[in-house]
Amino acid sequence: MKFWKVVFASLAAMGAQPLAAQMESVPDRSAQEGEGPFDKLLIRGATVIEGTGAPPAGPIDILVEGNRIAALYPGGAPKDKARTVQRVIDAKGMYVLPGFVDTHGHNGDPAKAPQPSYGYKLWLAHGVTTVRGVSFYFGPGKPDLSDARRSAANTIVAPRLIPYAVFGDKWSGGNADTPAKAREWVRWAKAQGYWGIKFFNSATPAVLEAALDEAKRQQMGTVAHLAQTGVAEVNARKAVELGLGGATHFYGHFESLLKEGLPHYPEDYNYFDEQARFGWVARLAPQAVEPGSEKWDDYVDALVESGVTLSPTFNIYSASRDVMAAKTRDWHAKYSLPSLMEFYAPSATNHGSYYKDWTSEDETAWRNFYSKWFKLTKDFHDRGGRVTAGSDPGYIYQTWGFAYIGELEMLREAGLSPLAVIRAATIDGAREIYEPRGQEPPMGRIAVGQLADLVIVPENPLANLKVLYGTGHTRLNYETGAIEQVGGVRWTIKDGIVYDAPALLADVARMVEEQHGER
Repeated sequence: MKFWKVVFASLAAMGAQPLAAQMESVPDRSAQEGEGPFDKLLIRGATVIEGTGAPPAGPIDILVEGNRIAALYPGGAPKDKARTVQRVIDAKGMYVLPGFVDTHGHNGDPAKAPQPSYGYKLWLAHGVTTVRGVSFYFGPGKPDLSDARRSAANTIVAPRLIPYAVFGDKWSGGNADTPAKAREWVRWAKAQGYWGIKFFNSATPAVLEAALDEAKRQQMGTVAHLAQTGVAEVNARKAVELGLGGATHFYGHFESLLKEGLPHYPEDYNYFDEQARFGWVARLAPQAVEPGSEKWDDYVDALVESGVTLSPTFNIYSASRDVMAAKTRDWHAKYSLPSLMEFYAPSATNHGSYYKDWTSEDETAWRNFYSKWFKLTKDFHDRGGRVTAGSDPGYIYQTWGFAYIGELEMLREAGLSPLAVIRAATIDGAREIYEPRGQEPPMGRIAVGQLADLVIVPENPLANLKVLYGTGHTRLNYETGAIEQVGGVRWTIKDGIVYDAPALLADVARMVEEQHGER
């Protein structure tokens, strides 16, 4: 099979059909959408969780000038400074964090979410101010580059968009199936404006090595979904040895830890039957060595020493351990488009809609699989490895924004402390994106000189990550006896522009209601 066919076979298996040309254009940002940037903006009286793992501190006033943090005033800004500002946000009793970084983003497609602003607004409403698209759009055309430029100019309502291209995709230069052609494609992608490359394990080891080497020369990031179709030749350990910068999902890890030989699949297994694909991948866990064994520890140490980043995206497969819970989440009725819910439903063709006959045995296998996957990630993190937060939204009942907070909860479930979860979501995500360029990121922590990418939350997320969901957290008021919804992001500030998070959610709810009406 020719290289290009292999690439698109992999994409087809992911449900990433080349339909980008049919996506709607993102509308320009209106005067009513977001305020600023201001010459001077003062956020008053906040408790600051600054992103590097340092404990909360407050009250602190944060002075923003234009799109940068200009000063931090523990205890409060001097009166002469406070008098000169154009906008004050009263954040007394609230928590301010760096804007969140989603390291694994995709956009919709015409079948499920044709208007990109649907996902963009949901991301912003949940405090996500930067998204790495891996990639935002598959196939011909480059609306991802256009959207990235418009977002950088703040002419659309969207997070900061970091576009990656799938290896071999989008160009007309022929199959990138030799080391020379691989290098040529990488240089072409860099010239187009892509920041990095997503691999699907569809290249030979020699071609992959050449592409990774050229990407490093071009200061481009690299990340891989090491699909089962290629993992016999290149598992995660091999990919890292060849120079891979980031590994996403679980693919390639358990194949690197097998007790013996190749993975066992049943005789009637078919990778393109997604129920078989996802049902049996969980059965890899008992085929792998146990945590704490010599082979396990050697593998974890090798990952840490290589400098690879893990973006596990635990959330995207979480429905596999409880489908009923996933399809009845609080937010679906109001914020998940009808077309999206139809895409999520069991299907023989839609990627991730594989619950055609999903059993308690499948769910049990996945719970056991998660236990081992969590342990691998925790061991890697505890030994100094970098873990980041990516959500892979738009599949498997994982709706934009909500899916990201779900990932933070699952990082916590894996054993990362609340402060470590916030670090994964902020400075470590930012560093994964900017490190290949040889730069310290301009955002990702709350410090003087950093970009004004901030999240303001009424409740303490370190005590309860659920308060970051747009639907909030349910709490009984013992004084009144009333059941209340508390939390939710109050303001998201991206590049100095103040977005009202509830207003963004109201816009999304209108999109959902309009689509219901059209049907």
